[in-house]
Amino acid sequence: MDGNTDDTIRDILTTTRRIALVGASAKPWRASHEVMRFLLDRGFDVTPVNPGLAGQTIHGQTVVGSLAEAAPLEMVDVFRASVHVGALVDRAIELGARTIWMQLGVIDQDAAAKARAAGVRVVMDRCPVIEDRRIGPFRAPQPHH
Repeated sequence: MDGNTDDTIRDILTTTRRIALVGASAKPWRASHEVMRFLLDRGFDVTPVNPGLAGQTIHGQTVVGSLAEAAPLEMVDVFRASVHVGALVDRAIELGARTIWMQLGVIDQDAAAKARAAGVRVVMDRCPVIEDRRIGPFRAPQPHH
């Protein structure tokens, strides 16, 4: 696992508001589609990222083609094959992300170590829906006016 305690997961899911969801899919049967809907329902501000779908909408949110277009962001939720994680982590660090969340089956220890060295929290091989059911429920913090 990723070494995170339940308290750390709880902290991430109660202090994060803006999420870039990389690998967003318009296909309802894809996990990223379901997780995006879940996060939106919980009050998170989710920007779907998928160059192949840029300009389209998923769950009412406009898809952007790159992580930079999703900034400012607090968390990068990764629904991509592990081989793509290293480059995503580099971009996320540049863009000031506080957390990298790799979904179930997405594991890259080197990228995780690099992110942690840059002060970015790393969640790996987990799903926020499962964590919510296990130790939640969680809601995104509301914006300050």
